[in-house]
Amino acid sequence: NYTFRRFPTEKLLAGWIASTPSGFKFAVKAHQNITHVKRLKDSEEWTSRFLAALGPLHGAGKLGPVLFQLPPFLRCDLPRLKNFLAQLPRETRVAFEFRHESWFRGEVFDALREANAALCQAESEKLETPNVQTADFTYFRLRKQSYSAKQRTELANQALQLAQAGDVFTYFKHEDTPEGALYAEQLLAASNRPKSNPANLAT
Repeated sequence: NYTFRRFPTEKLLAGWIASTPSGFKFAVKAHQNITHVKRLKDSEEWTSRFLAALGPLHGAGKLGPVLFQLPPFLRCDLPRLKNFLAQLPRETRVAFEFRHESWFRGEVFDALREANAALCQAESEKLETPNVQTADFTYFRLRKQSYSAKQRTELANQALQLAQAGDVFTYFKHEDTPEGALYAEQLLAASNRPKSNPANLAT
C-alpha cells in the first residue's frame, strides 16, 4: 500500500531493486488521488506522473502489474473506464479491482479485454469477483480471514492451470497475522510441482 499513499522516490526504488533477486516483480497499487479522489476522471496528469515515478522498476525489469483499486461506493461508469483505459500505455500491465457489484457486467469485461487489463480476482467476506479472464495474465487478491486446506488446494490447482497460459500474480492480504505468508509459502511449494500433478495442500 506504500504507493497508494505516496509516490516512491528513486532512492527507495533503487533499494527495492538492489534487495531483490533477478526476475522478481513488484506489483504496485495506484495512488489514491487517481482512484479515490479523481476516481479515474480527469486524472491524466496524476496517472502520467505516477507511472513515470515507477520508471526505475520498469527499467530494471521488475515492474509487475499496477493495481487500480476503486472505492466501494463507485458504481459502474463504462465511459469513464474506457476513457481511462485509453490513456494507459499498453506496455504496462494493469489490473482493476472493482468493489461495487454493478461493475460485474459483460461490457466492462469487454473493455478490459480490449485493453489487455486484468479483472482483479478479489475476494473478501463481503464480495467476490466473478471468475472472468480479461488479460494475458491473472491477478488474485485474497483477503478472507482464513482459507481451509481444501480451499488452498483449489487455489493452488487453479493457479497451476492458469499459469499454463500466462503469468499468475497471487496475493494474500493478511497484514496483522502470519496466515498470509504461510498460505503464500504453500502456494509457492505447490507451484513447483509438475503441471500434470495437481496440488494437495491438505497433506
